[in-house]
Amino acid sequence: MHKTQGPGWPEAAKLALSIVVNVEEGSEMSIARGDRGPEPVDELGVTLKKPIRNFGNESNYLYGIKAGAPRVFGLLDSYGFPCTVTAAAQSLESFPDLAKRIAAAGHEVAAHGWRWVHQFQMDEADERTFIRRAADSIEATTGTRPVGWLSRYLHTEHTRRLLVEEGYRYHMDDYSDDRPFIETVGDKRIVVLPYALDTNDMKMWTDPAYTPDAWAEYACDSIDWMVREGGARPQGTPPPMLSIGLHLRVIGRPGRIGALERVLEHVRRLGAQIWVARRVEIADTVQE
Repeated sequence: MHKTQGPGWPEAAKLALSIVVNVEEGSEMSIARGDRGPEPVDELGVTLKKPIRNFGNESNYLYGIKAGAPRVFGLLDSYGFPCTVTAAAQSLESFPDLAKRIAAAGHEVAAHGWRWVHQFQMDEADERTFIRRAADSIEATTGTRPVGWLSRYLHTEHTRRLLVEEGYRYHMDDYSDDRPFIETVGDKRIVVLPYALDTNDMKMWTDPAYTPDAWAEYACDSIDWMVREGGARPQGTPPPMLSIGLHLRVIGRPGRIGALERVLEHVRRLGAQIWVARRVEIADTVQE
């Protein structure tokens, strides 16, 4: 067992690694759920101008639940690595068995909105309802109220204050640093746990896309460099953090899941130098 120092992180750790699994499937826009049109992020490459159901794209999202989730969570559980699941709450409502599996494995669930929609278009009252509804829903499906938040792309000038008022302890809507920090909102504080786009598996989807091998190499190179930097940090200060963002319908494909396995194996070889932690645990080190 590692000795702990300061606010609860392992003394030997040079890097805090946060594995983030985005669960969005089942919360995207769909005429079947009463939306005015289908999900605009059409991963089949077809843009519909008419308000009709896109059955193919709906099934593509469903792949993440049916085939991707067992691979991704099965692999993480086989390594014993905890993760933070950023879940659009409606996804867990739609797939309660997945919610139960996530909770049983001890993974943290943070809120990724009630639905996977753009909250930046909401007024303050609607955004507050949206934030609160997400927390109520996730508490109902997992048994634990979320304390972390990730917006879909953008947020408003009110978001961070509303999060504090609704009891959230940290948010991820920031890309400015490799270290957590505290932000003051009025007379209260909230922890900012910066997220990362460059080590996100969406890099295997966007154009130009990484190959799975290139993504795994980039992620491992990022880990190695940050371990190196973390070893040179002042004694008694928390290690830097790195986020690996995953999506069930992306990394959960049979031709990509091996890339994640290579990254996890690399992390395991580095042993005590890396603290694989849920984001709530990293936030706790900052709040102490």
